[in-house]
Amino acid sequence: MHDRKLDALEDLVEAANGQPLLVAYWYRHDLQRITERFPEAQELKTSSDIEAWNARQIPLALIHPASAGHGLNLQAGGNLLIWYSLTWSLELYQQANARLYRQGQTKPVTITHIATKDSIDQRILAALESKNMTQSALIDAVAQTLKGAHS
Repeated sequence: MHDRKLDALEDLVEAANGQPLLVAYWYRHDLQRITERFPEAQELKTSSDIEAWNARQIPLALIHPASAGHGLNLQAGGNLLIWYSLTWSLELYQQANARLYRQGQTKPVTITHIATKDSIDQRILAALESKNMTQSALIDAVAQTLKGAHS
């Protein structure tokens, strides 16, 4: 199994220069490979994990988008999110991103995707963008309809 994505993650960890990183993964085997390569990485699973992240005590935190959805406040712990592996779900993708990009965040949020060339990663990214454009068009159409109804 190739290690290009792990090498890319290592480069991003080094480039962060000590800033906390939040890494989203989708597949269980990705979690296993990340924790083997980065033993200091800690999965955010409990309220005490989240408190430690927000206290900036966890330099490399791991989250699964399905468990990092609504209501989690992670913005105090950092502003750098790396998608190691992606979900096909636009809602889960947006909700995971919103854990850092929310009220109380004091720094610009950077979201990075590690996508292997000519792989499923690129198809998922394209699908997420397409879903987002469709969702935005629908929201705009509804807003225009509502605006017209109230004019």
